[in-house]
Amino acid sequence: MKEEMHSVEQVADRLGLHVRTVRGYIRSGRLRAVRIGKQYRIAASDLDALTGQAPAATRVSGHAEVSSIVQIDGVDRAAADRLGTLMLASANTSHDQANPLRVQTVHDEERCRMKIIILGDPASTAELLHLLDAVLNADNGLLGREVHDA
Repeated sequence: MKEEMHSVEQVADRLGLHVRTVRGYIRSGRLRAVRIGKQYRIAASDLDALTGQAPAATRVSGHAEVSSIVQIDGVDRAAADRLGTLMLASANTSHDQANPLRVQTVHDEERCRMKIIILGDPASTAELLHLLDAVLNADNGLLGREVHDA
C-alpha cells in the first residue's frame, strides 16, 4: 500500500503557509520529508503528525473496544473454575462473530482471588458484566456462598 505524498507547495496551500516556511520546517526537522532530486516530498502521515491529526486509518474506523479487569476476592479453585467456564461460554455465544469478546481468567489460590479480563465492544462487554454481577449477587449462586443483607 503506497502512502500519499505531497509537494512543499501542496503542504503550504493546505496549511495556509508560505512555501519558505514549510521548507524551514523541513530543514529544522519539525516536518519530516524525503528529498527526491531537488524537491521535497512529504508523506501524509508526516503532515498529520505536524498538524496533530490522527492518521487517516484511525479516523475512519469508529470502532470502540473496552478493556475490563474484574477482581473477585474469596474465590476457591472450584468456584473459579465454574465462574471461568460461565464467562467463557457466555463470551463464545456472542452474537457478533466479527468482533468476538475475548475473556481470560486467572486464579491465585494463595490469595483466594480471581481476575477476569474482558476485551470487546462496549455493548457485549456490558452484557457480560451484567451477567457476572447477577451471578455474584445471587443467593447460593455459582460461588456457593450465601449473601445476606446487613
